[in-house]
Amino acid sequence: MRHTTGSKELYALRSQTIERVFADAKEFHSMRYAKHRGLARVKMELNFLFAYMNLKKLVNRLWKNGLTFAFATIFINF
Repeated sequence: MRHTTGSKELYALRSQTIERVFADAKEFHSMRYAKHRGLARVKMELNFLFAYMNLKKLVNRLWKNGLTFAFATIFINF
């Protein structure tokens, strides 16, 4: 499927989107090695890390769009 004409352009963007997340985790969030031992603890560590990274992305997008108070109302209503 990735060798079709429409999908080739999308697959080329994969390195800029999906693989960039893992590169940022390794480079900026010290994920070259796990800090904990055991599958459950490593999963917990990764869940927290990727949740943090997603929240950081959300805040940056809201900030760029000028919606600074929208983020606060999300957590107030939660």
